[in-house]
Amino acid sequence: MKKKFVGKLIALTLVATMAFTGCGKQPEAAPKDADQPAPAADDTKEEPAADDSAAGGKITFWNIATDEPDKTLYTWAVDKYNKEESGNSGYTIEQVPTVNDQYKEKLAVAMGAGECPDMYTNWTGGGLVEYVKSGYAKDITALVDKYGLRDKYMEASLAQATIDGKIYAIPVKSNSIACFFYDKKMWKEKGYEVPKTISELEALCEKMKKDGITPFALANQAQWTGSMYYMYLVARHGGPEIVTKAYDGTGSLVNDSTKFAGDKINEWAEKGYFPDGVNSLSPDNGDDRALLYQGAGMMLHGAWQVSSIKSENEDFYKNLGAFPFPALDGSTADQTAVVGTLGDTFISFNCEGEKLEEAFKMAVMYSSDEWMKMDIDSGNLPPLKAATSEEPAWQDILSFLNTASSVQLWWDQYLPPAVADVHKSETQKLFDNSEKAEPVAKAQQDAMDKWLSEQK
Repeated sequence: MKKKFVGKLIALTLVATMAFTGCGKQPEAAPKDADQPAPAADDTKEEPAADDSAAGGKITFWNIATDEPDKTLYTWAVDKYNKEESGNSGYTIEQVPTVNDQYKEKLAVAMGAGECPDMYTNWTGGGLVEYVKSGYAKDITALVDKYGLRDKYMEASLAQATIDGKIYAIPVKSNSIACFFYDKKMWKEKGYEVPKTISELEALCEKMKKDGITPFALANQAQWTGSMYYMYLVARHGGPEIVTKAYDGTGSLVNDSTKFAGDKINEWAEKGYFPDGVNSLSPDNGDDRALLYQGAGMMLHGAWQVSSIKSENEDFYKNLGAFPFPALDGSTADQTAVVGTLGDTFISFNCEGEKLEEAFKMAVMYSSDEWMKMDIDSGNLPPLKAATSEEPAWQDILSFLNTASSVQLWWDQYLPPAVADVHKSETQKLFDNSEKAEPVAKAQQDAMDKWLSEQK
């Protein structure tokens, strides 16, 4: 039976007390006039003239579409524009894809040198706030209205790209939350049941260890993958507001919830729930999915993995299942909150006038019915109001996403970039037991305190 990702989730996301996606401002906890650190050498950047060039030219588009199905999904709109619009506009789109983690560094270096591309993918959050304040993300509110995109995109997804009432990016590709993926066939053969609580999850991990199975397929070289465990454990213990209060200075990341999360990851690492060499395994190389294919118990990851698995391992995909991060026994925090984003990546623009509208016109193609069908067929569920999916794995995800109380953006995107870097590097140390919970929490709070002091 089809399920539509519609008003119910939009409404609950918009009214959630802590979810920044619902406040029409990004991120929620950032003071309206807070000065975010600008990339170096920003004052050397030359803004393009308002009319840019009547003769047209090249529009450079940076993204992370290096593998399938992303390569096909992103390139489709680029090729369509160049074929159908370039002759009239005089502009051509040049796509420059880069592997995920290298891309983040490349984009930061480019902005620091005043060489930001005309359009580029990002993940909103603290990063987008910084791009806007530095002049590298243009206000596209008028274009969103001109091309009728409010009628196409979920309200909450556009809110995620909204700062002080103005829209600075449009969502692309998929609704992406972190959840556990597993092989339904293997679990049935082993007699495993989906855990509802963390204590049940730990009991299941012990069974898997006795069966010679590594419970968690995790590749944590990139650090943000392990962060998913930390974010969920903190949220299940103390609620998603732990990070929002730390961001606005009314709370701290040194608390019982971060201690619980750090201690639990240390404990799981000690018990061998994670693969050997977990911090040297690369998600960009698909090491985590390879572990899952080879018989690891489950993989906590973003919902974009549905399309990746469908693209590279059709046999495994037939038995792919998903379930939410389990509830914490006895916790008074809301246990239905999910971590993720309504829109896997977003496109922002660093050009003006005619050139901006032509770049935007290409990006609008990612909301067309033709592209939406391609995206859904690839295993995604785009943040478009008309999107539906009959994919079994998405049916699993929708079963708990549609009842979630709120959607908390990934910490490494929600937090200011300088704090996010510390968050990732410090939490990584928990997975090989090279550091304990308290120092990890303190390092994150020290970085937050430093950032907050710079805003005064």
